[in-house]
Amino acid sequence: MPSRVEQFQSLVARQPDNELFRFSLAQALAAEHRAAEAVPHYEYCVAKKADWMMPRILLGKLLVQLDRRADAKPLLADALQLAIEQHHEDPERELRALLAEL
Repeated sequence: MPSRVEQFQSLVARQPDNELFRFSLAQALAAEHRAAEAVPHYEYCVAKKADWMMPRILLGKLLVQLDRRADAKPLLADALQLAIEQHHEDPERELRALLAEL
């Protein structure tokens, strides 16, 4: 049986413009501690939808893990703005705490 990564790699290969498949692949890669491989898929999602908060949060967190804090900060700040605009209180609190540490 194929792994989750393999399943989503196959779907992305067939539909490379599908941001939901890329988002799922990025999550599967991150779950397997393959952060660097997940980054371009989250970046694709961020570029594709200006109002999609979750890939910004997850990409920002991965970039912090990869010691790329300068790259993470604007993504997390954008995600915070989206959390405020979209009335997502828990992500807003989490993002404020993350940004305070950067």
